[in-house]
Amino acid sequence: MQEPELATATKGRPMRRAALALGVLALSGCSLEFGSDRGATRQGRDIFGLWQGSVLVALIVGGLVWGLIVYAIFRYRRRNDDLPTQSQYLIKLELFYTVVPIVIVAILFGFAYRTQDEVDALSPDPDLVIEVRGFQWQWQFQYRGEDVTVTGAPERLPVMVLPVHQTARVILTSRDVIHSFYVPAFNEKRDLIPGVRNKIDLDPIEIGTYVGRCAEFCGLDHARMDFTVKVVSEADYRAWLADRRGDSP
Repeated sequence: MQEPELATATKGRPMRRAALALGVLALSGCSLEFGSDRGATRQGRDIFGLWQGSVLVALIVGGLVWGLIVYAIFRYRRRNDDLPTQSQYLIKLELFYTVVPIVIVAILFGFAYRTQDEVDALSPDPDLVIEVRGFQWQWQFQYRGEDVTVTGAPERLPVMVLPVHQTARVILTSRDVIHSFYVPAFNEKRDLIPGVRNKIDLDPIEIGTYVGRCAEFCGLDHARMDFTVKVVSEADYRAWLADRRGDSP
């Protein structure tokens, strides 16, 4: 016959092992980025922060639920033919697990609304304005007031150059069908709709070269409708403008 202390320790081992296994599994498969880019623009960082917070909340809630399931499995498993104590109409408990999810969803909604409002906000005085026109199946970038236009071709991807730490107003229009302006590293995309002028602001915070794509199926050569975004210093941006000015195909 087992001693009481030994029996208690033995009963607790499966729960500790299960908790340890779940913890190791979670830590080995996740990073704090949770599969998303951190964002190379201020707007992208805001979206990443919302994503990161939402996933952390989901992991906490999921860990709590799984912990309660594992606890119930080992604590209330059937040991004989006797039925366990039966309870019903636990009003306080029912109110608790009804109200808590509503509160969590309301808080997440509030953060999502605030983030969307910040990302969609337009500066009253942007540093530069770029007219982005999508057409089957390429892009055109016209720098307003700079006499610079970059037009893509099947054998030549267009390049959008942006100065770091400056606000770029991007005006999106389409000549034919719906396209979608998407730079994965910016954590944001926006549609180009015929007859509609969508506007977004981009505030680059990291110098680098980023891939851009059309994220809306727009015809046979949709897969070739790519572009490049280069974020450079202000001096390099001015030098690029001077080099391209008057030499835009």
